[in-house]
Amino acid sequence: MLQVAHIRENKEVYVQALKKRNFEAETVLEQAITLDEERKSTQAELDNTLAESNRLSKEIGLLFKSGEHEKANKVKEQTGDLKEKSKELSEKLNSVSEQLNQLLYTIPNIPHPSVPAGKDEEDNEEIYKEGDIPVLAEGSLPHWELAKKYDLIDFELGNKITGAGFPVYKGKGARLQRALITYFLDKNIAAGYTEYQVPLVVNEESGYGTGQLPDKEGQMYHIQNDDLYLIPTSEVPLTNMFRGDLLEEKQLPISCTAFTPCFRREAGSYGAHVRGLNRLHQFDKVELVNLVKPEDSYETLDKMVDHVKEILKELKLPYRVLRLCGGDLGFTSALTFDFEVFSTAQDRWLEISSVSNFEAFQSNRLKVRYKNKEGKKELVHTLNGSSLALPRVMAGIMENYQTAEGIKVPEVLVPYTGFDMIN
Repeated sequence: MLQVAHIRENKEVYVQALKKRNFEAETVLEQAITLDEERKSTQAELDNTLAESNRLSKEIGLLFKSGEHEKANKVKEQTGDLKEKSKELSEKLNSVSEQLNQLLYTIPNIPHPSVPAGKDEEDNEEIYKEGDIPVLAEGSLPHWELAKKYDLIDFELGNKITGAGFPVYKGKGARLQRALITYFLDKNIAAGYTEYQVPLVVNEESGYGTGQLPDKEGQMYHIQNDDLYLIPTSEVPLTNMFRGDLLEEKQLPISCTAFTPCFRREAGSYGAHVRGLNRLHQFDKVELVNLVKPEDSYETLDKMVDHVKEILKELKLPYRVLRLCGGDLGFTSALTFDFEVFSTAQDRWLEISSVSNFEAFQSNRLKVRYKNKEGKKELVHTLNGSSLALPRVMAGIMENYQTAEGIKVPEVLVPYTGFDMIN
């Protein structure tokens, strides 16, 4: 969430910046400033009351010691009033602080100056494109038909076991999926990331820490009896590993990667755009998370973008990079680059990765700080990116690598699969 001190100092700038998101911020920012002023004045009054109560307590002790019992009892009555007042002020402080926090939770991050204005994905800017789109032979199939033809993925069986959006991978389909996961992790580790295995469920505090709650509460699977949430991405547990930590400057940057299944309720159920692997309720993903010094975050973002480019280049998939406009920008992000692979059989672009810089938006919620060279405590910047989401990479490989003889396996994956053709 945004820092109130920064809101107060940059209110008009923030109002204009948030217009890129089509978010009218004037009233809510003013409310945040008003609540913060009330919080500070209540805190000051509480501090003065407690200080006076402590002073009188010491005075009572001295009066009793000197035998002035009557005077001591009169002063004692005053401390009772002060204790009642401090209790009321403490309750008021907690209430105002909670109101302020709940309000701040509703305000999205400030877009980076390079973010274009726009309403939705139609206004995103294409900034890079690489790879030739293959010309498929007549009769080429979309991936859901290829999956059935070569017995790679069983969507009906997943529907039988669980429901729509939970596919079952089989045989060479499962092996190709596993090969991609291992390849992605190996690439990330070689680039300096430390691999983690993390829980697939998180508590409410973790959801609030990275900004999934309350913004995406309806999109997360909630285990009500335990008040836990299935993760929508391993970004949530990876980043929350450092919640509340005070890091030393020498520990930064911290670079993490993890493979996990991911769970999202928002997947649609109808139309060609959600068929097959296009959109799922459960899917596998390899994630990147970085915690860095503020001055290093945009250089790190560029490195992350280049890293994902290298993977897609090695897979020899046609792809493009988009800079998201304000209307399509995620709630927590200051700047996001989306990667899309071209699905030749579907004749459309499919998102396979988002790489984002959250600046201090997440770390302010998480209270992840570090001591800089001057010994001052400062919020770190956090970044994350998909490296990569598996379903649409699988779809891209199946469709773009299909031939009359079968589906070729990208050369870089053959050492991982142990086969070079699916037929």
